[in-house]
Amino acid sequence: MTKEEVQGATEEDQQAQSKKALKKQQKEAEKAAKKAEKQAKLDFAKDRYGVSAMVQSQQKLGGCKERVLVPVQDLTPEKADQRIWLRARVHTSRAKGKQCFLVLRQQQFNVQALVAVGDRASKQMVKFAANITKESIVDVEAVIFVISQAEPRLPLQLDDAVRPDGDGEEEGRATVNQDTKLDNRVIDLRTTTSQAIFRLQSGVCQLFRDTLTNKGFVEIQTPKIISAASEGGANVFTVSYFKTSAYLAQSPQLYKQMCICADFDKVFCVGPVFRAEDSNTHRHLTEFVGLDIEMAFNYHYHEVIDSITDTMVQIFKGLRDNFQTEIQTVNKQFPSEPFKFLEPTLRLEYTEAVAMLREAGVEMGDEDDLSTPNEKLLGRLVKEKYDTDFYVLDKYPLAVRPFYTMPDPNNPKYSNSYDMFMRGEEILSGAQRIHDAQMLTDRASHHQIDLEKIKAYIDSFRYGAPPHGGGGIGLERVCMLYLGLHNVRQTSMFPRDPKRLTP
Repeated sequence: MTKEEVQGATEEDQQAQSKKALKKQQKEAEKAAKKAEKQAKLDFAKDRYGVSAMVQSQQKLGGCKERVLVPVQDLTPEKADQRIWLRARVHTSRAKGKQCFLVLRQQQFNVQALVAVGDRASKQMVKFAANITKESIVDVEAVIFVISQAEPRLPLQLDDAVRPDGDGEEEGRATVNQDTKLDNRVIDLRTTTSQAIFRLQSGVCQLFRDTLTNKGFVEIQTPKIISAASEGGANVFTVSYFKTSAYLAQSPQLYKQMCICADFDKVFCVGPVFRAEDSNTHRHLTEFVGLDIEMAFNYHYHEVIDSITDTMVQIFKGLRDNFQTEIQTVNKQFPSEPFKFLEPTLRLEYTEAVAMLREAGVEMGDEDDLSTPNEKLLGRLVKEKYDTDFYVLDKYPLAVRPFYTMPDPNNPKYSNSYDMFMRGEEILSGAQRIHDAQMLTDRASHHQIDLEKIKAYIDSFRYGAPPHGGGGIGLERVCMLYLGLHNVRQTSMFPRDPKRLTP
């Protein structure tokens, strides 16, 4: 065969192979097109689910009647047979055959949804719904769109976080310890229990403000960076303040009093309080929310006690009447007896409390301060005798109170001071304040306080000051004890204690 003949044969072979390859490609393309067409026909619901574009305020759908999002708690029988939209988190999902059951959660409210193969849902739609990760946020109508998808592996399971400890032990199911919850607080705050706790806590603040405003009190704001320890003690946080040092306020006490001297008559404030106490107990925090009250009175400091106890009673009534859903939600995980209180509030003198404790076998001196175990024991004794969880202990020994506390005129060993208790634990400490500059100077010197650092405070009383008193309440403790919980960290959204500074 000549060279030309070989070359011609090679060209013919190449052309035959090219035609064959082209034909194969055309066949594959036709096959893919048919498959895609078939797939499209099968997934007739492909426009009814998916991962939504990130919400970047592209359009205003809120005003559109077709996209009004209904709260889960508003899904009442009256809305039966209506087409509605809702936005919620995927709490759980479970696929079974051609169906997928979803539990959708919005704060402490749940609703079950069902996606089933039918005229409006394809197999692919059911599969998509089953694969949505827990805690993802979804918009649901007869369509499913994922608004924000959660990572597949959660640091804790919400069902485990709300399981009562006893149930977990008996059934061999997991529970979540407190440190794990607090380390992953954003997830823990989504549980129905946490949602209920902090909605009730918001109610306490609102009731506190509303009650006092109706009584003619004025809300004030006080500085939290101060030049001297407000309680005269060493348990203060020192901070750098330019070329000198300052302190985080242990209390708004001094400023509340200065406002009374400025003729505001009755004031209150809600704000952070800082205590540098290395106390790793169930009821101590290094930062908490203080609900503080101060008021002038006419003749006797019991006018102040009556005003504060009435405020607390109004809070208890408001919680009882308006927050039963939250109370019952918390009780599912942490069962407790309903909180009891009397009208008027029970008031005992310190000497009566000491006598009750001695009768119960406690050895203590007349002027000894109450220890935590003795406070709890006294609470149980009061509950047994008077059937109340809330009471006032009046006339504390002067030696255990701050320098600005007014001594009892009839017995210099005691004072015009009081504490208030819930379920046997202190939630408020208060007193009639000394409103005479010279007496205040003498008492501060007795407590070895640097007079120069509180000069502005003492000077406030040199120009005429009405008799007055007040007290400071710990918000987190009130919520903890009202709900019968056992650790104040459960009622502090992002707690701070000697061992925790994050998140």
